[in-house]
Amino acid sequence: MKKFKYVITDPEGIHARPAGMLVKAAKGFTCDIKIAKDGKAMSGKAIFGVMGLAVKKGEEVTLTFDGADEEAACEAIRKFMQENL
Repeated sequence: MKKFKYVITDPEGIHARPAGMLVKAAKGFTCDIKIAKDGKAMSGKAIFGVMGLAVKKGEEVTLTFDGADEEAACEAIRKFMQENL
């Protein structure tokens, strides 16, 4: 299992557009991807789960990856987060 923490820098937090892009990127991998905030974890492949966390600017999320392509998924999603959120 791979994981990393990330502090959201986007002024609007994880809103609809980047959440959709994140889910689309996550669906490109077969491993299980979770995004968590304040002890509440949701699937990184479900738009309503990601949006349901209501992540605001300055809040920290933890992303976990578990499965065959977890290494590639972790690197790709880390890059996505840095570029978009």
